[in-house]
Amino acid sequence: MYFQTKDVQQYQQNKEFIDTAIVPLLSLDFSEDNIVKSSSEAEFLMALTAFVEQQFRGRLMLLPPYSYTEQTKREELVLALKQNIQEGGFKHVVFITCDHYWTKLQDELDVIWLPAIPIESMDKDVKKRILEEQLKQLIPILSSKWYQR
Repeated sequence: MYFQTKDVQQYQQNKEFIDTAIVPLLSLDFSEDNIVKSSSEAEFLMALTAFVEQQFRGRLMLLPPYSYTEQTKREELVLALKQNIQEGGFKHVVFITCDHYWTKLQDELDVIWLPAIPIESMDKDVKKRILEEQLKQLIPILSSKWYQR
């Protein structure tokens, strides 16, 4: 499910089954040296989280990405976002990112870090296989979160 009116209305009717929110943590860097890398990471992260949503539709909701720059990266804002999402009814709030920085908050956040794979120049079939392989890594992580609480 996506954070859009039709899906949110479905969520409200089925909260007991849709207990997980996925939040992409997206680093934006517009410097000449890093803008291509930043956009490649964003493309990978957004494709992967959309693929996860497809596979687990009815169990989780994919929220819009939390985007930040080095100057606006604030741990307390992400922690407040998690709290707000939980207060909204989600039992599990999982952040997925390509920015290793967030892994230091593992005690306070459910963070899944994945190295970005440059998928922008891959053809559709190769891209799908890459996303399927990444999903195979995410399934046991998500499953363990669902069974631990």
